[in-house]
Parts: sequence; C-alpha cells; structure tokens
Amino acid sequence: MSPVKASRVHLTAAATGALPRALLLAICIIYGAVGLFGRDPWKNEDAAGFGVMWQLAIGGLHDWLMPNIAGRPYGQDGPLVFWVGATMIRLAGGWLGAPDAARLATALFYFATCAFIWYATYLLGRRAEVQPFAFAFGGQPNARDYGRTLADGALLIFLACVGLAMRGHETTPQVGQVCFVAMSLYGLVRSLDMPTQGALWLGAGLGALTLASGPILPLALFAAILIGALVCKPLPLRRVLTIALPIALAMVAAWMAATYFGAAHRDEAVAFIREWSRYDRRTYSWPNGFAIGFVARNFFLFSWPVWPIAIWSWLSWAGMRRGPHVALPLALLLPLFVLLLMLRQPGDVQFILLLPPMAVLAAFGLPTLTRATINAIDWFALLFFTIFGGTVWFMWLAKTTGWPPRIANNIFKQLPGYLHVFSASAVLFALAATAAWVLVVRWRLSRAPKQIWRPVVISAAGTTLMWVMAMTLWLPSINYGKTYRDVAEAASMALPTTYECVQPIRMGDAQLASFAFFGHFRFGGPEDGCDVLLRHDPVDYGEPSSISRFEWRLIWEGRRPSDRDERFRMYQLIEKPPAPPPRKSTRRLPRQP
Repeated sequence: MSPVKASRVHLTAAATGALPRALLLAICIIYGAVGLFGRDPWKNEDAAGFGVMWQLAIGGLHDWLMPNIAGRPYGQDGPLVFWVGATMIRLAGGWLGAPDAARLATALFYFATCAFIWYATYLLGRRAEVQPFAFAFGGQPNARDYGRTLADGALLIFLACVGLAMRGHETTPQVGQVCFVAMSLYGLVRSLDMPTQGALWLGAGLGALTLASGPILPLALFAAILIGALVCKPLPLRRVLTIALPIALAMVAAWMAATYFGAAHRDEAVAFIREWSRYDRRTYSWPNGFAIGFVARNFFLFSWPVWPIAIWSWLSWAGMRRGPHVALPLALLLPLFVLLLMLRQPGDVQFILLLPPMAVLAAFGLPTLTRATINAIDWFALLFFTIFGGTVWFMWLAKTTGWPPRIANNIFKQLPGYLHVFSASAVLFALAATAAWVLVVRWRLSRAPKQIWRPVVISAAGTTLMWVMAMTLWLPSINYGKTYRDVAEAASMALPTTYECVQPIRMGDAQLASFAFFGHFRFGGPEDGCDVLLRHDPVDYGEPSSISRFEWRLIWEGRRPSDRDERFRMYQLIEKPPAPPPRKSTRRLPRQP
C-alpha cells in the first residue's frame, strides 16, 4: 500500500484553499512592525542588547570584534546579532534615532523567521507521505495547494503564540537565534530533495547560530540532526554534514581569527574568546527543580496555542512518526526543551527558540483536528480576545477620564509620577485594529470557511489585536514603567562639571547601557582612577570607604518611580577638609571673694 493511500488525512480540494494573501501579509506586517518604534529600550534584556549595539555603532574595530557595554565585556552571546543592530544604527540612526534603528534588526530577523517557517512547512507539506487520502473519483487537493495551506497554518500558529508578542520585538540575541533555528530547520527540510542546497542553508544556520549565542545551542542542534537522521531515513546525513559542518566551522573560525589578529592586545582577545566559550558552563547545569518548576508555570502560557496542537499532531500521526514532517521538527524541539530544564537561572526569553519547530509540527495536526476541537479553539479565542480588547478599552477610558475613580487611582498608583497625555493618533490606530478584529470575526463566522487553517486565524488575528492595542493605547504607560530614561537623565544633571570618569558598582548590563546612552556617562573601571561612583543599592550598603585623605560625598540619589526594589546613589571623591586645630585650654582664674 502506498503512503498516500495509507494517509489518515481525508480532505477535499476545497479544504486547502489558500488564505487570502492580503490578510496573511497584513497580519504579519502589522504584528511585526507595531511596537518597534516610538519607545525606549526596556529593562532588562532589551536595554542590554541595545547597549551593545549602540556601543558598536559609535565604537571602532575593537568593539566590533569584542562586543561590550561602555567598556564592560559582553561575552554571554556571540556578536552576530549585535553586528546587524549596529549596522542598522549607523544606516538609519540619524533619522530614526538609535533605539528605533536598532529594532530594524529585530524586524529583519522576524520576517526572515516567518519566511523560513513558511517554506519549511511548504516543502514538508508537498511530500508524498503526508498527502491526503486519494479518493476513487478524485477531488483530493494537489500537493502544491496542500503544502501552501499547511504553510499558512504554520505561520498563523507561530504568530498566535502569546509569548512572541513581547519577546519578538526586543533587541536581544534571542530574536536572531530563533531566526537561525528556523533557518537550520529549513536547511534540513530542503536537504531531503536538494541535499547540496539544504546543506548550504544548514551550515549557514549553524554557523550563524554559533555566532549569535554560545557553543551549547548549536551543539544541541547538531545532536538533533544526528537524532533526526537516525529516525528519519530519507535525510542524507553524510552528504549534508560534509558540506554543512565546514561552513559552520569556517564562520566561527573567521570571527575568532579576526578577533585574535585584530585586537590591540592578544591576551585580551584570548580572554574574551575564552569567556564566550565558557559562559554556557555557568548558564547550564543538570536539570534542576527550580528550572523545571519555572518551565511548568510559564512555558505553556507563553507557547499557547501551539503546544496543544503540536501534541495533537504527534498523537494523530501514530504509525508515521518517522516521517520527516514529524521527525525533523520534533528532533530539533526535544534538545531545545531539555536545555530549558538545565538553565541555572531560567527565564522566558529562551522560550522563543522552541516556537519554529513547534509551529511546523503543529501545522500537520490541523488536517486531523475534529470539528469539536476546531470549534472549541475558535470560540475560546473569540471570547478571550474580545474580553481582552474590551478590558483594554475600559482601563484606558478610566485612565483618560478618571472614571471609575477607584480603577483610575489603582492604575496611577502603579505608575507614580506618570502624566497621561491624550493621543488622537494612538486612539485612531486602536479603533482601526478593533474594527479589523470585528471584520475578521464576522468573516470567520459568516463564511464558515472549510480550509484547514480556520482554527488558528482567529487566534493569530486576536494576538495581533492584543499587541496593537497594547502598543497604541498603553505604550506611553508601559514605556514609563520600563525605561531608565528619567532616572539616567536626573543622575546626569547631578554630575560634576568636570570629572574623570564614573565607576559603576553593582550595576547590571541594562542599567549600565541606559545610563551610558540617556545620561551620556563616561564610565571607567577600577584601574582608571574614577572620581565618581554610581552604585546600584537594592539594599542599604552604607557609605563607601574613604581613601587616604579623600572621602566619598553623596551628590545624588534616585530610582525609577515604578520600581521600589532598586536605588541608585552617586558619590564624588573630594578631599577631606582639614581637621580643625585643637583648642588651647584656657586657665580658669579663681573666683574672687
């Protein structure tokens, strides 16, 4: 029996009609563009990533080879994403501003990720083993239409993920890493029918992933490739690795050689590369209870609705799980998930890396969903995002009008010192997004489309609505609560007129980057003889110790109004005032009788 006849999918050609291109492109472009512009870098990872890009943009060759934030080496991740961001700042920073220009790199990686997910699913969807059951008198879809419909579904599932909204619009290395994970997956899929071309894409993806992260992540993907080759027999492993591995190794070796020979001090270059290669050892350990608990609490909400559909896809293809459409995305997914459980300090910023293989795997579960499941997904998304949109509008009206007063007071209590300003353009954009949501819902319910992408179109449109409304009606409030601009500018006003440099004490990467950019601080290290200290004091550590005949005098103290857990204190080194001379004892005369 042929694989086609053994297929569990029973579909007609009408069920594989393509999603309207205008709707798909509109969702992708609006979702990707909104939230990139008109805001500051946010704490924590967003500001830190921007700080590296900005330092490269204003720095020289030394900064490009060994990324840093105001002189502090940044060896957690490779330099590739920062190179792209710094290039965007140099090209467009003059008319967009450095923060908005840096996020052009985020947009580039986002659209590339969407393209890799779509084409990887399309190629898998055209393969013979996944084609729907061939009816005796015809009527089944052709392979190209079926693959295109599955690709549309995969892209919609990816965009529907709740956690992608915030993390997918930041200037972090992870937005590049997720792109290179998707590129590697596309290379694997492409190698099934065009081994040389697929190997080139895979090698470029692995090399770029190494240059955008550390050694552990590409090694995990390499292990995934070996697992995928053992499970999925059509994968030409030997030919693929013969081409892909030299490309990846050459890319990494080129950066290391350029860093070593281009550095002013070879020892500094060796120390930086060693720190980059060893950082993952401090990031990962054996799976631990803290990481497992964090993933259990947060991952399933972050990746909704992709994870239940992906699980359904794996269950529904029982007996054909060695096929490339299940084996390849699952082979990439499992090592990445294990890495989440091995994080010493887990965070949701790493969750985004799992979305491309999960979306591709979930797409092949769409044709097998029951009608009851489809209706449940649709109505859940419809009710959830409608209630969410209504709540956002209600809270915004309370913030704008002051009624109901109790809700308005609670809002401003979370943002002490914030002054709300009415923006007509933001309201118009939010109204347009709300109207578009109503039209999409009306189209979905009135037309009752039969296409297999129908369970996720409401979810993708709803996530887009959620993000657009948050980034229009609430962007000033969110920006006020997550930026260091005000506190950095206030600190810069208190700087002495002339000073050598400022030594940061206990300041994180995001804080250091924000004070350097917004406050124009001239930072230095312990060996630079700085005469100003800027300390981050989450608790009161007391006054800094005096130095010989000098002492530290407090000249400024402040914090972000929305954060009570951090406080900044700035001290200036001044000469101790001379001690007053001892008073001469006076002789008392006896009292006269």
